[in-house]
Amino acid sequence: MAGRNWMYENNGGTCVAIAGLDYCVVAADTRLSVGYSIYTRDYSKICQLADKSVLASSGFQGDIKALQKNLAAKHLIYQHQHNKQMSCPAMGQLLSNTLYFKRFFPYYAFNVLGGLDNEGKGCVFTYDAVGSYERVGYSAQGSGSTLIMPVLDNQLKSPSPLLLPAKDAITPLSESEAVDMVKDVFASATERDIYTGDNLEIVVINAAGIHREFIELRRD
Repeated sequence: MAGRNWMYENNGGTCVAIAGLDYCVVAADTRLSVGYSIYTRDYSKICQLADKSVLASSGFQGDIKALQKNLAAKHLIYQHQHNKQMSCPAMGQLLSNTLYFKRFFPYYAFNVLGGLDNEGKGCVFTYDAVGSYERVGYSAQGSGSTLIMPVLDNQLKSPSPLLLPAKDAITPLSESEAVDMVKDVFASATERDIYTGDNLEIVVINAAGIHREFIELRRD
């Protein structure tokens, strides 16, 4: 049982990202809760960090807000120094460094970063709480990730990173197919996870920019 001085709290929720040849889909539910109490049904877990970088986070929302402000400040300094937006792979490395710097008192945040790389290809970076990360074709984080990842593995299994020559970690789905799959896996997870539900926020990043879409999930 947690002591009185325990300062971490898991606010639940689930985040998913899928990378394609020329797009990336990042999605998260909007329920914010603790235990059997729902604080709000309309809380966005997705933050746009740069023109082609979107971060979705699950965990303790106090730490997540602090992390987002930290990254925004560092990105602003980068823009002043280099007169350009940070690329998604560069943002991925910055996020890893930021989490690792706090490894002895970590941000209680489980992140998935999605966007487009310098070649216009979709990219997804998945993290643990202390900054270890990997570029993958798809990922899920949060309370419903154990329900969603087996489905994504079955449908989208990426090539092993040990294969030579190395293959791109992108999925074969079209953009509309990826969006439909995200809707399906969230509809399924919502049936089994009490911390996931209410609404689904879907962000699509492609050459045309960033597009948001909302759909309803179970509200009980």
